[in-house]
Amino acid sequence: MLRIEAIETFYGASQVLFGMSLEVGANEVVTLMGRNGMGKTTTVNSIMGIVRPAAGRITFENDEITNAPAHLIARHGLGLVPEGRQVFPNLSVRENLVATAANRFGARDPWTVERVLTMFPELEARITSMANLLSGGEQQMLAIGRALMTNPKLLILDEATEGLAPLIRKEIWHCLERLKVEGQAILVIDKNIDDLKRIADRHYIVEKGKVVWSGTSAELDANAELVQEKLGV
Repeated sequence: MLRIEAIETFYGASQVLFGMSLEVGANEVVTLMGRNGMGKTTTVNSIMGIVRPAAGRITFENDEITNAPAHLIARHGLGLVPEGRQVFPNLSVRENLVATAANRFGARDPWTVERVLTMFPELEARITSMANLLSGGEQQMLAIGRALMTNPKLLILDEATEGLAPLIRKEIWHCLERLKVEGQAILVIDKNIDDLKRIADRHYIVEKGKVVWSGTSAELDANAELVQEKLGV
């Protein structure tokens, strides 16, 4: 579905990605792990057209999107839950959900406001509240719901549970598990290794702008030294 081939991305004169390559298949849950500052968010920004790679190639369902503008990339079926949530602060919960809603690919059971509220019942009581009045956990639920309302073929979550209380983190992981069962392709960045191992099919570990290891959860479990070396604090 998504293929990134040896991309190199810069911010001004500073190079961040050095030949980054990864793949996400249909119905797969794939993780991107690594310490802070190793290029994970820049990878997401490169996929979504927020920054443009200077070299390499990105394709989605065999269509090249390397240099496409961000709005056209989104219309290909990529939905982003950005780091820091970035909900529309002066819109209500309902307005956030419907602002970018679409069913471009004719999903038989498309995401609707009602379906999002079933996934995240906490939002129902806040449906008319401005997004800037929500808690951090509620904003994250809203950001996921907003992305789902685009009925994406691939859902990308950057720091899915960062800064959230344990009970909210548990609810987000439960949401992702449900989406996986439904066949939703997901690329997720997070630091909670045990949760990632439980829900993901494959993992990529990033260091200094390139992939240094990839494999399954079983292979990651069998390589405790690697986890400590590349992901330990």
